Amino acid sequence: MAKSAVRPGHETEQALLDAAERLLLEIGSAGITTRRVAEEAGANHGLVHYYFGSVEQLLVRVLERFTDGLIERQRALYAADQPFVEKWRTAMRYLVSEDATYEKIWFELQALAWNSSDLRDRLARVNGEWRSVLTDALAEPHRELKIGMPLEALVALVMTFNLGIMVERLGGIDTGHAELLEWIDQWLS
Repeated sequence: MAKSAVRPGHETEQALLDAAERLLLEIGSAGITTRRVAEEAGANHGLVHYYFGSVEQLLVRVLERFTDGLIERQRALYAADQPFVEKWRTAMRYLVSEDATYEKIWFELQALAWNSSDLRDRLARVNGEWRSVLTDALAEPHRELKIGMPLEALVALVMTFNLGIMVERLGGIDTGHAELLEWIDQWLS
């Protein structure tokens, strides 16, 4: 079997992305420098700028890479041949799982984007991908359940609901979450 071609530097680029992801989770974006990422990756610090342009661009690429996998998982979930309530239950198990890795990365980068229009634009594209997934997923249940609000409003409500749970969980708060999810589950059933 022929070995697949690997782009020159691909391993180093991936090592830098992996290192930046670990550091985002361990110390947050404020503690990340070019040198710290390079040291963590076992690479020359100049390669951060070579591959990504800046630490901020590297961090956004971490989010985009992480999102790609989750978007693929969610699209497969919502495309599955099962009742919507089962898809919702699975999505909510993902939301309240012990692993808050994605949530931490998302909110670390949200804070950085408040002062950078370039980062805001990139995060808006990631947000747009999530909205697209939810719009596709909720279109049929929106019709079937005769939900009395525009589909776009329902998608915004679900996204805001998810973000609220994510923020509270990162702060160690889960009061009322189980009860809310149970109420929604019963309503959907």
